[in-house]
Amino acid sequence: MQHEHQHEPNGGNGTKSRTKWVFIGFLVVAAYFLVTEHRAHLFGWLSSYGIWLLLLACPLMHLFMHGGHGGHGGHGSHRDDGDARSDKQSKGERP
Repeated sequence: MQHEHQHEPNGGNGTKSRTKWVFIGFLVVAAYFLVTEHRAHLFGWLSSYGIWLLLLACPLMHLFMHGGHGGHGGHGSHRDDGDARSDKQSKGERP
C-alpha cells in the first residue's frame, strides 16, 4: 500500500504569509481597542512624561544617526578640500 503525498511547489510559504497577515491584523485591531479604551490614561501619562520622552529621543537619535561616537569625522570641509585638490590635479594645476 503506497501513499502519494502532494507538496506545494513553494514549500507552503502561502500559508506562512497568510498567517503573518492575520497576526498583523490582530495586532492592529488590538492596538486600536487598547488606545481607544485607555485614551484618558494615555493622555494623562503623555502630558506628564512626554517631555522626558522628547529629551530621551535626542541622544538616542544622535547615537543611531551618527553610528555612535567616532561617526563625526570627515564632515564637509575635509571632503571639499580633497575634491578641490583632485580637480586641480586633473587640470594639471598645482595645489
